[in-house]
Amino acid sequence: MRLSRRTASVSVAVALVLTLAYEAVPHARVPADDERERAAPFGAACRIRVDDSRVTAYCHNPYPETDRVSLHVECARWWDIDTDSSPVEAGPAQTVRLKGRCWKEVGDAWVSHRKAS
Repeated sequence: MRLSRRTASVSVAVALVLTLAYEAVPHARVPADDERERAAPFGAACRIRVDDSRVTAYCHNPYPETDRVSLHVECARWWDIDTDSSPVEAGPAQTVRLKGRCWKEVGDAWVSHRKAS
């Protein structure tokens, strides 16, 4: 009877080790569609240059999805009109130039991104 208890103990120990080893191995998981969209790299890299009252942005899109970029310029003076450019499509491996300006000093400038539909 001792031999059968030992055999049972060894069998349980082997089963436990195999179960723990199986749990430690990462499993392949297929992400849902919305997770794939979030995980996919997107967005043009933009450089913004301000010269006095003029703003120029160069945006290069290294990704396969088209990026619609817009330049937003906020002027420093309260009476100066802030501007938003029309969206420009930056296709894959394409560089686009966006321009804007204020009458006097520029307070802030940034580029917004949106996926083309």
